[in-house]
Amino acid sequence: MRLIVVDASILFSFFKPESFTRNLLKSVYLKGAKLIAPDFALDELYVLKQKICKFCGIGGLEFIISFVILSEIIDVVPRDEFKKFESKALGLLPGHTKDMPYFALALSSDCVIWSNEKRFKKQSDVGIFTTDDIERFFDIR
Repeated sequence: MRLIVVDASILFSFFKPESFTRNLLKSVYLKGAKLIAPDFALDELYVLKQKICKFCGIGGLEFIISFVILSEIIDVVPRDEFKKFESKALGLLPGHTKDMPYFALALSSDCVIWSNEKRFKKQSDVGIFTTDDIERFFDIR
């Protein structure tokens, strides 16, 4: 597994200084994994800047620095590259349309999703790796 779709909650966690998830994301990237997300994911994080700053206890400058680092680690994939998988992705988790792009991207890229969302494991078409799974797979402690 070298290509991994990273979901929004994992990306959100990146902004918390000294968080385990932040360090794990960087370690997985440095170990050669290609981390991808739908093209809107980083834009969505930027829109949530105030909420993220408050939740993570950081200021605007620290947010910007973290955002730039995250932009270097995560490759964004344009919707055109996974659009044809959207209808199948919608069928995997009915009622959760906000998660559809992550599943469509994983289906189009034939890769797993890194997410701690329990409902993601209710389907079997896309592999779901939790943070613990990623840590074990890449042997990061």
